[in-house]
Amino acid sequence: MKHPIYFKQLEIGPMQNYVYLLGDPTTHEAAVVDAAWDVDMIVRTAEEDGYRVTKDLVTHFHPDHLGGDLMGHSIRGAAELIAKVPAKVYIHKAELPFVHRLTGLSASDVVPVEGGDEVAIGNLKVKFVHTPGHTPGSQCFLVGNALVSGDTLFIGSCGRVDLPGSNPEDMYRSLTQVLGALPDETLLYPGHNYADRPRSTLGDEKRTNMMMRFRTLGDFLSVMGGA
Repeated sequence: MKHPIYFKQLEIGPMQNYVYLLGDPTTHEAAVVDAAWDVDMIVRTAEEDGYRVTKDLVTHFHPDHLGGDLMGHSIRGAAELIAKVPAKVYIHKAELPFVHRLTGLSASDVVPVEGGDEVAIGNLKVKFVHTPGHTPGSQCFLVGNALVSGDTLFIGSCGRVDLPGSNPEDMYRSLTQVLGALPDETLLYPGHNYADRPRSTLGDEKRTNMMMRFRTLGDFLSVMGGA
């Protein structure tokens, strides 16, 4: 029997970021995904819904998802969150060299994870899915039949692979082998509002998203600039 899930999608900040609240309706414990912008509003929204935030699940280290310096502007993000609530920051271990350099987080604030690990939010289980490409430690979160995909997979597109730490070959494998292996009925919730709708399904993306339809790595690289 599937447990009920508290799941809320919020669009926050000037870069059209999606932030998510995931929680267990029995224990009223919740996690936030990618708390960067307007942390006060995120915490207030959870509290108004009767939830306490105990974890920050981070898809990747970029400032608009974690916090840090972005084009001369300081985004407090995760550091501000853990100053307000007793939360830990869960991020893939491959992101750690960037995390401590870019944020005010200490080692004790961060829980390094690997693909396949799970975390409990009350009675709710969230699975970490390692999807490198956009960054070395980019990860998605599987909760129930929903995938929160960060900047790995967008509706109709995928994350950039021309940034420091990006790798187009890794992105191709993440899209076609890792996410492509998930059931078609899996709901897709991306990291930005870049489409005409807030969610999709992996089945729809496999059929219509060009980035998931390249037959070979060479074809993908020829389009993404890695050839």
